[in-house]
Amino acid sequence: MSEINISVQLTNNENIVKFVANSFLTQAKSYEFISIDDAKQSPIAQELFYLPFVKTIYISQNFIAIEKFPTDLTQIKWEDVQNEVAETIENYLSAGKPVIEVPEENEKNSKKIPITIYAESTPNPEVLKFVANRSIANTMYEFKNKSESIHAPLANELFNFPFVKEIFINNNYVSVTKQNGYEWQEFANELRDFIRTYIESGQIIFTDEILQKEEQTNKLTEEREYSDIDKEIIAILNEYVRPAVEADGGNIAFDSYHENTKTVKVILQGACSGCPSSTVTLKNGIEAMLTEMLNGKVTTVEAING
Repeated sequence: MSEINISVQLTNNENIVKFVANSFLTQAKSYEFISIDDAKQSPIAQELFYLPFVKTIYISQNFIAIEKFPTDLTQIKWEDVQNEVAETIENYLSAGKPVIEVPEENEKNSKKIPITIYAESTPNPEVLKFVANRSIANTMYEFKNKSESIHAPLANELFNFPFVKEIFINNNYVSVTKQNGYEWQEFANELRDFIRTYIESGQIIFTDEILQKEEQTNKLTEEREYSDIDKEIIAILNEYVRPAVEADGGNIAFDSYHENTKTVKVILQGACSGCPSSTVTLKNGIEAMLTEMLNGKVTTVEAING
């Protein structure tokens, strides 16, 4: 078993902090506990409720989010206790103690989780989005081929279908890019049923190794030095562009800004990669927005993989 590490991640809610592990704590299911009695199936949640400032505990995939009572009630700020809480969680998990305990008589029933999947078209006719009624990923993952998906068993299985070219997984959906020569009506239902059955049976979607790889990538991103204009561009993309792009089954990420040519380069993923309308969106939408909001510091937006 690899060493357990817990990192502290702040949220938009000043009362909620996420404690993120480098391994999965649950698979395909989330839990919310509002009291120590409510948390009978989670020994770690019960232990955390002994902290007097804890109001609610959420456990999902690779993190534990804790909501504390407002500061005006407890006089406790997260900045004063978050490292101690992280250490408590890390020590608990390192000891090999359970996060969730399933009663033996319910174990058989608990393995099958009711899942619904519906297929949703995207602006890219080569990509279909399969949407689940629950979260399946805390962040986005893109796989261009089977070898890249070795630590993502669901994606790896999907690549066994001859019509699957690329896979993008984010939040509660799987975007599949088909191979040329196939039509969606030939296999969309088959793919939908396979994804539903896979998730419903409680099989592993990602292994711990993919989290460790993600952690290394995040460290490199954090170490990268961004200029003030880089930060402005990233903020605009995150607030105004990414939500719409994600709704279409894809993602857009900042790559670089070139001051001498006033050019922004971005990376398109999922349904956006190779989409016929991507060029129009970049020119008429994103490029125009950045040009206006940044007072002419940007005149061109290019996709390095468009």
